Amino acid sequence: MTDSARAEIVVDLAAIRHNVRRLREAVTRPDGSAPAVMAVVKADGYGHGMVPVARAAREAGAEWIGVATLEEAVALREAGDLGPLLTWLAVPGEDHGPALARDVDVSAYSIEQLTAIEKAAGAVGVTARVHLKIDTGLSRGGATRADWPELVAAARAAELAGSVEVVGVWSHLVASDEPERAINDEQELRFLDAVAVAERAGLRPRWRHLANSAAALLRPSIHFDLVRCGIATYGLDPAPGHTQGSGLVPAMTVRARLGMVKPIEPGDGVSYGHQWVADESTWLGLVPAGYGEGIPRAASNRVDVWVAGARRPARGRICMDQFMVDLGPDGAQLAAGDAVELFGTGHDGAPTAQDWAEACNTINYEIVTRIGGRFARIYVDSERDR
Repeated sequence: MTDSARAEIVVDLAAIRHNVRRLREAVTRPDGSAPAVMAVVKADGYGHGMVPVARAAREAGAEWIGVATLEEAVALREAGDLGPLLTWLAVPGEDHGPALARDVDVSAYSIEQLTAIEKAAGAVGVTARVHLKIDTGLSRGGATRADWPELVAAARAAELAGSVEVVGVWSHLVASDEPERAINDEQELRFLDAVAVAERAGLRPRWRHLANSAAALLRPSIHFDLVRCGIATYGLDPAPGHTQGSGLVPAMTVRARLGMVKPIEPGDGVSYGHQWVADESTWLGLVPAGYGEGIPRAASNRVDVWVAGARRPARGRICMDQFMVDLGPDGAQLAAGDAVELFGTGHDGAPTAQDWAEACNTINYEIVTRIGGRFARIYVDSERDR
């Protein structure tokens, strides 16, 4: 723990680099060729910090960086990132101009969006590099298969007019973390068909991309020209139960100091509503973080933390600023100021973000992305700080 910190998020940039290198190895084909790797750093780098993560990923060989919003793309450019960068989420009325002026690739899902991109490109005096998105089954962003021929025809006309260059065709997977699902095969076929339709319209996209983190590890047939790696960049399992031995290392450790230690007796209830009542004498420790810092209230009475070399269960409802931990009968040996690890790498059996996700009936993405609030975030580099 940092001496002055009450509670902190520690991000190991060496783990980010390790994970990107590992992903590059995983997608390298037997002949030595490989698709490019995109490190996705949207939502402030899944809670890890967008700019430091992007820099570490670039250092490890990530050719591309991906973000959701135009603002994220502009912020990365303003922070000094100069490499290939894709953004994919915009709504009517947003100005693509600042991103296009900074050499950012953008996405189009519809003719209306393509038209907005064309106008913005003309306004800033550039040819927009566009990735067209086809909805292959997620029923989220992207052109429907019915609308796809019209979109690619309009994109080809825009190319001939010089306002855009269609450099990519892409889509997103429904169930890559469930590799046995038939929808994975269906999406692959639909994507290939969409690429063929685009090519018949005269487009020649350099970047065909469909694979996310789970597919990068599990489905080589859809690696194509580029794989987009989000959660795996941060060392978290994109398909629990299917990717053992991936070699990924969690980059985030969340820790705090006990605010106080106190005894309770049998029959004493803990926290709001007394949802947990002691059945024997024990010691409690106060952890100074709560749902104001993104600790899920759903984790109440469901998760463990790591104190003094052992897992200790959370007791009672998690509050806005704090929650209580059962330190057991040996808690008398502990004191305010002692370290608590909420989750991290899983060293020695300590809790992980995946453990918390399973306890809260959610996914590890949500656990790390929501953490923040009043936590201090610090960066370490376990390779370079030795």
